[in-house]
Amino acid sequence: MPRKERASALKLWMHYIGINVRCTMQYKTSFFMMVLGQFFVSFSVFLGVYFMFQRFHSVKGYTYQEVLLCFAIFLMEFSIAEMVARGFDSFSSMVRTGSFDQVLVRPRNEVLQVLGSKFELTRIGRMLQALLMFVYAIPRCGVDWNFAKVLTLLFMLIGGTALFSGIFMIYAAFCFFTLEGLEFMNVFTDGAREHGKYPIDVYGKKMLFFGTFIIPYALVQYYPLTYVIGKNDNPLLIFLPLLALLFLIPSYAFWRFGVRSYCSSGS
Repeated sequence: MPRKERASALKLWMHYIGINVRCTMQYKTSFFMMVLGQFFVSFSVFLGVYFMFQRFHSVKGYTYQEVLLCFAIFLMEFSIAEMVARGFDSFSSMVRTGSFDQVLVRPRNEVLQVLGSKFELTRIGRMLQALLMFVYAIPRCGVDWNFAKVLTLLFMLIGGTALFSGIFMIYAAFCFFTLEGLEFMNVFTDGAREHGKYPIDVYGKKMLFFGTFIIPYALVQYYPLTYVIGKNDNPLLIFLPLLALLFLIPSYAFWRFGVRSYCSSGS
């Protein structure tokens, strides 16, 4: 895409975000209550981790602070993706009501329009929870912080956001064939968020294999985390989370297949 078109697309997307934010802030009380609700939902999961470590000093060699660091990063990845790619998560209504027909006749990429249809600002509540855990864990997890490890965290956030965005895109693409979202896909989004509070190897070798070669959760969680906390000194792990960006390729390919197969619901 030429630079001028990229700039135009970015400007349009920011315009979409501005519209969504202004609409959300028309009901400020509802917004703050939703943010508070999102915060306490994540907080209840944190309490589960807290009480676990009140009884056990470590889980498969991971300390409380290391698990909190893992949980904070993974929750932040999911929250950013859900905020930005929420349009895919609620896409079934566009197909069911036939409003996707309007998207197709507009002279803009349909992915950009779907992304701009929904911006879930209330996910700030989850992000705040992740940030608090992150701030608590950083000085207490015993990590000797340097530029490489900070860069690893940044790449984890980028790769994780792309990974979850790709999963949301696949979820939306299924709607072209089913009209409704498939609930089993929540296993790979909300389910992954819940299980991602612990490093993936805690769940066994089969789960680690699945998270490495099928849906690459481990690339944005387990492997780079071991480098950050000093369990693995291979510098290649710094850039491993960026490989999760490749997951967007099959996700987008499936999306395009769905668009080509789309027949209006007639609603």
